[in-house]
Amino acid sequence: MCGIVGAIAERNVTPILLEGLRRLEYRGYDSAGIVTLDNRDDQLHRLRTVGKVQMLADRLRQEPVRGPLGIAHTRWATHGEPCERNAHPHVSSDAVAVVHNGIIENYRELKEELLAAGYCFESETDTEVVAHLIDRHFRETRQLLTAVQQAVAQLTGAYSLGVICRDDPERLIAARAGSPLVVGVGIEEHFIASDVFALAPVTQTFAFLEEGDIAEVRRDGFTIYDRQGQEAERPLSYSSQAVGAVGKGNYRHFMLKEIFEQPVVVAETLEGRIHQGRVLEDSFGPEAAALFDQIQGVHIIACGTSYHAGLIARYWLENLGVPCTVEVASEYRYRRGVTPPHTLFVCISQSGETADTLAALRAAKERGYVATLAICNVAESSLVREATLTMLTRAGREIGVASTKAFMTQLVVLRLLALMLGRRYGLSAMEEAALVDDLARLPKALDEALALNGAIERLAEHFADKRHALFLGRGPQYPIAMEGALKLKEISYIHAEAYPAGELKHGPLALVDSDMPVVCVLPKDGLLEKVLSNLQEVRARGGVLFLFADREVDIGLGGVDTHVLSLGAVPESIAPLVFTVPLQLLAYHVAILKGTDVDQPRNLAKSVTVE
Repeated sequence: MCGIVGAIAERNVTPILLEGLRRLEYRGYDSAGIVTLDNRDDQLHRLRTVGKVQMLADRLRQEPVRGPLGIAHTRWATHGEPCERNAHPHVSSDAVAVVHNGIIENYRELKEELLAAGYCFESETDTEVVAHLIDRHFRETRQLLTAVQQAVAQLTGAYSLGVICRDDPERLIAARAGSPLVVGVGIEEHFIASDVFALAPVTQTFAFLEEGDIAEVRRDGFTIYDRQGQEAERPLSYSSQAVGAVGKGNYRHFMLKEIFEQPVVVAETLEGRIHQGRVLEDSFGPEAAALFDQIQGVHIIACGTSYHAGLIARYWLENLGVPCTVEVASEYRYRRGVTPPHTLFVCISQSGETADTLAALRAAKERGYVATLAICNVAESSLVREATLTMLTRAGREIGVASTKAFMTQLVVLRLLALMLGRRYGLSAMEEAALVDDLARLPKALDEALALNGAIERLAEHFADKRHALFLGRGPQYPIAMEGALKLKEISYIHAEAYPAGELKHGPLALVDSDMPVVCVLPKDGLLEKVLSNLQEVRARGGVLFLFADREVDIGLGGVDTHVLSLGAVPESIAPLVFTVPLQLLAYHVAILKGTDVDQPRNLAKSVTVE
């Protein structure tokens, strides 16, 4: 959520800032703004709008701002409603301008202090406190770097900051604590951004700020200071993530494109990680084998869709004899947990910048886990840099806020982890080879599931006038039902819940009637007969069923109140992955009928970088 772009150069930086904001639109936002220091009059010029970046671009044509130094921002509201006065950048005394990602937890106390000092506030945001605080220190020191260092020392919370000053036109200051920020390196020009992708047109070389870092960025270079104020060296990295723009191709939305990319990204995720029926242990890192030899259990933490991936992995791990617990990351730090000895701590995050997941990782290190493993889609992310071991999902950039291909590749990596640990709990070479063969067949099975797209589009018409839906599953299909319900609510705004099918009689049956669609996936597994019995309970209450079934399953349920789509014959070990696809497509087509913003659903953000 939120996006920062900044630049200092000899040329006008407004086009760079605007393009950077466009590239950050996938993160989710409700307003946008820009401020530049115009070298023609040595004044700050600011423009802010509510809504899309295009609205800011339209305003810029009418009211142009320009200059060789500037910062820009897309905001996702936390403190104060989405409106122009709350949009970033915030300016203090017409001299200091600030953009900010994160949350300042002690802003109320600081605001009282600043009000007493004579500062006036025009917004409801926590960020305006930062602008006034820096201005106050700058008046005393006349050094922007020092002013920012003194100001952040007073802040409690998470932040990444971009700061410019009318009276110090030769530098751009960046600060990072708990929220990602990078410095982009050019020739006689430098940049800052919250995501390397924002700077793709101008550089592919970056320095990643670490926790507590403050960077003084100039045209001819930059200097980074650590949390103790000492100069620090941060290695330069070349980011392939930044190269080129991501387009929708012939697809109507990024989400649909990303759903159809899943067979390819699964193949790429498996490439070089399996060979001759065996998972290659070095794919988790050269030290992985020795660490995994010590493992006696796994603790998985994640948020949202990634949490559902963790729940499925628990079934896989425990089925192979590996003890496993799964927890929502946002709850992990706020209880007194017990750390079993020799436990592997696994963090799952698409972006690698999810605030709650990062905080849980840091807490886990303090609690003495034998090793930490990051399963992530972004090689340059904080999660990857801070974990002991890393397994990248290779999904490619995912633009749609509702995760699809990233979730699929997370499941692939978790399946590889389960097999590698299972081998230490008695999984034979022959059994592993059979399961690896199932994984190798997954891309083709996904292609067959995608072939149902037209039929699912027609099926979605039954949901167009509905306000609620119920998703059912048993065993590892229960988390898939949870994921299906999440996708539907995320992008169509239909209230959807998921339940273990066996729990119907314990409450959910009270909701079942002809206006409550009931969705269920039916692979051919040991729980099939149980689920079919549960579905009879739904029919007996007048419920309408929407079933996605393995073609070898004899449903035994007919009539106008039952809609069945058959997938190919799916091996049980990969069934959760394959049956995910029709639920993704169902959510997509229902959202189209509802007329919602599929790629950027209301109130949601792609990367949740605040708690």
